[in-house]
Amino acid sequence: MLKLPLRAFLFLLLPISLTTFAQDNDTKLSYEENIYNREKKHIDKTNELLNRGDEKVYKKAHELLTILKAKRSLVNVNIILAQYFKNKAFIDSSIFYVNEALKFNISNDTLQAKIQSSAYNTLATNYTIKGLFEESKKWHLKGIEAAEKFNEEYFYYANTHGLARAYMEIGDFEKSLKLFKKCLEYKEEKQIIYGSYINIGSVYAMLEDFELSEKYLQKGLILAKKDSSHYAHAVITENLASNAQDQGKYDEAISLYNKTIKLSEQYGFYQLALISRMDIGNILLNQKKYQEAETLYLKALDQAIKLGYLEQQFIVYDNLKQIALNQLDYKNAFNYTSKYYHLKDSVNILQKDKEINELEVKYQTTQKEKEILLLQVENKNRKLELEIEKKENENQILSLQCSAEQIEVENVLLKKDQEIKQADLKIKEANLARQKTIRNIILYSFLVILIPIIGLLSVYYQKHRTQRQLNKKQEEVNQQKISTLLNEQELKMIKASIDGQDKERKRIAQELHDSICGNIAAIKLQLSNVVNDVQGSSLQTINVQLNDTYDQVRNLSHNLLPKKFIHNNFCDVLEEYFTSIGDASKLITTFTVYPREEINLLEELIQIETFKITQELITNTIKHANASSVELQLTLSESILNVLFEDNGVGFDTKHFKSGIGLENIKNRLQNMSGILSIDSRIHRGTIINIEIPTLVKNIEEV
Repeated sequence: MLKLPLRAFLFLLLPISLTTFAQDNDTKLSYEENIYNREKKHIDKTNELLNRGDEKVYKKAHELLTILKAKRSLVNVNIILAQYFKNKAFIDSSIFYVNEALKFNISNDTLQAKIQSSAYNTLATNYTIKGLFEESKKWHLKGIEAAEKFNEEYFYYANTHGLARAYMEIGDFEKSLKLFKKCLEYKEEKQIIYGSYINIGSVYAMLEDFELSEKYLQKGLILAKKDSSHYAHAVITENLASNAQDQGKYDEAISLYNKTIKLSEQYGFYQLALISRMDIGNILLNQKKYQEAETLYLKALDQAIKLGYLEQQFIVYDNLKQIALNQLDYKNAFNYTSKYYHLKDSVNILQKDKEINELEVKYQTTQKEKEILLLQVENKNRKLELEIEKKENENQILSLQCSAEQIEVENVLLKKDQEIKQADLKIKEANLARQKTIRNIILYSFLVILIPIIGLLSVYYQKHRTQRQLNKKQEEVNQQKISTLLNEQELKMIKASIDGQDKERKRIAQELHDSICGNIAAIKLQLSNVVNDVQGSSLQTINVQLNDTYDQVRNLSHNLLPKKFIHNNFCDVLEEYFTSIGDASKLITTFTVYPREEINLLEELIQIETFKITQELITNTIKHANASSVELQLTLSESILNVLFEDNGVGFDTKHFKSGIGLENIKNRLQNMSGILSIDSRIHRGTIINIEIPTLVKNIEEV
């Protein structure tokens, strides 16, 4: 079976360190900024270590976190650590340090926007590497919003490029191509241009449109050669080789892979050379050229071991095992399989957290120091014991030399001591008996007092426990009452809104009946007499009445339009309404719109219908969902307005669900605009409603 080539992408490595941000020379430096300027040289040196791939950057960054004072300095160090862990593929650690950087609040709004936009881009890239593409999309959109707020083009296009990459990973190639092509408009950063050309070529290759794929890859190749960008040149050549391999042009593919290897080894792109060498091995393996494939894989294995690329080692061992099996060489197949699992066990050991290993080393060092101190103390004690034993031996020798007279005196003294001791023993026995009696009396008295105290404590504990349970139940009842009152208040608000709509409908009906219907009846009578009117005065009267009826209908329709749209942008009005509903109902609301200016310029009819649909959705959520948060997201792409409404409420079973009046009203409005409604909901998981509305004027007018 043909193995697909390992495609190489140009990952966008953005210089997100804030040390490159310019300072406004027209303002007087604050105390905080003066501190930052003194600390900047340390950050620059650490950033240089990161760019060189020096492992010392980890230790240096942690030292700086303990000594630096300025907020901007600490933000820089956290972002350097985030970039370090991202390069090491420790994604969770990278995400942690990005979030640490975002905790700092810089007083300069423009600088804060740059911090957020660049940090969001790093966060989204981490989620792309982890395969969490929806999370990646969310953070790239936040980065775009922050960049647009202060017109930061660089960070806008960097996040747009990342968003396109997320769409490519989830298979939404249409949106991906649109955003990558938009990035080609930004000429200030070559990395974005190269990455866009390469990724557009890769998307077309995935769509098997190899002609367009090679067209964009060749454009990128011309630009890379012109700018002497050797890495982009190597990546594009590798992608051209992958295209040839996908089309079955194996000789051309091998030739291009060899060019990639030569260019990569010349300029130190060893991982790319390794990927190309493995792709050639795949071609030879599928052509059953086992000897050549094995030779190439062994060379690739040697390179992967030297570079420390564990994933590539796994792939090579697996392919070498397959070659051995195809040649019925079971001994080598078993050997390669054993090395594969041995490597897997080694990887599990190597994946221990670096900081934990350092702490273990410090702990072991401390333990060894303690052991050395204990040994030193034991040696000193041993010397002292030897000296004491020596002195005791000397004393024993002296005592043996005492005269017989001293021994006799001692014997007499011993006899007297024995007599005295016997008398003392009798006295002690009497005292012990008396003390035992006293102790027993005290013990019995203590027990007599202790038992009632234990009883009282037990009663008090039971009473306290009962009172605490009563208080807890009373608190639950109070919470239920408060919740009931809030729900009743929300229902009253909704009912008032519905009553207002009913009154407005009655007023419209009355206007139609009293004014327009009357005029139409008069016109009908005039038409019946028009035949007998020779001078045409009836025609003139009918014309006047028709004009009057037209003006009344026009005024009536204008009175129905939300007046806010006349003087305000649509997105601002919708956001204000959405936020006010959240404040009134205690809902946590999130509102996202992109691109805001283009949505503000949509046809007024689309804006009105979208506003009314949103009203219906939020009303249904408050009445039925029992949610604590709702999110509304508006996006406009290729003449399609997408409305995504999500709540975290109780949800429902879509298979056994009967739509109510509110949902039917939404469907009727969408039917008039050729819109599409889809609902995704499960019990206890919330509800997601996705609406797509075509924005071309001709579609609305046809309906």
